[in-house]
Order: sequence, then C-alpha cells, then structure tokens
Amino acid sequence: MKLRIGRLAGETGCHVETIRFYERIGVLPPAARESNNYRVYSDSHRRRLLYIRRMRDLGFSLDEVRTLLRMIGGDAYTCAEVQALGQEHLDAVRNKIADLRRVENALDDLVGRCTGADTPDCSMLEALFEMPRE
Repeated sequence: MKLRIGRLAGETGCHVETIRFYERIGVLPPAARESNNYRVYSDSHRRRLLYIRRMRDLGFSLDEVRTLLRMIGGDAYTCAEVQALGQEHLDAVRNKIADLRRVENALDDLVGRCTGADTPDCSMLEALFEMPRE
C-alpha cells in the first residue's frame, strides 16, 4: 500500500505538518520518495502513526512516545518496565486531576461569593485580593 501524505493524514487524523514533524524528530521513519520527489508512505507508517496518535491522545509526552516505540522496536524490555512507565503517567494524570479539582473548588467558592448585583462593588474581586496563594 502506497500512501501520499494527504491520504495518510486523512486516514490517521493527523495534520500533514504533524506527520512531517514526526519524521523530522525521528518518531516516524522517513518516507520513501517517488521519482517526482513526493513522499510515499506504507501501511507500516500508517499503523505507527495511529499508534503514536493513540499515545498522544492519552497524554504521553513525545519522550514517553519515543521510549515506548523503542521498546516495541526491538529494544529489550519487560512488561514490568512498560507497566512502570504507564503507572508513572497515570500518577501524573491523577495529580493533574487533583490540581484541577482544587482550582474548581476555589473558583466555585469565589463565584458563590458574588451577588451579581448591579453595583461596582464585587465580593468576588475582593476575595481575590484576600485569597492566599497555594
């Protein structure tokens, strides 16, 4: 299967510039070139790009993507190492969620202080001046 970059982008949901970027940084192998110098991608490019996209959708950084790709690309690894990387990422996601919950609670409290009155005095703005920084 030969795919030009536009079709590869359409089939994977990645932008053309993202595909070029992934090639440039080495997470996607370079495409072959036709005689007219157009890039030609194979099904293995498509599958790898879908894999990268799934990892990115799960919030893995490009460094984590590289590590996981090295693991499946022939480097010796154990399931325990893959699990450790996944657990580390899961812990980071849970920490972000906890931070967002704290922000949500603080904003809920601030908005709740506001009367919505038609005056220039706003208790929400006053509370922001008094609020300690965490």
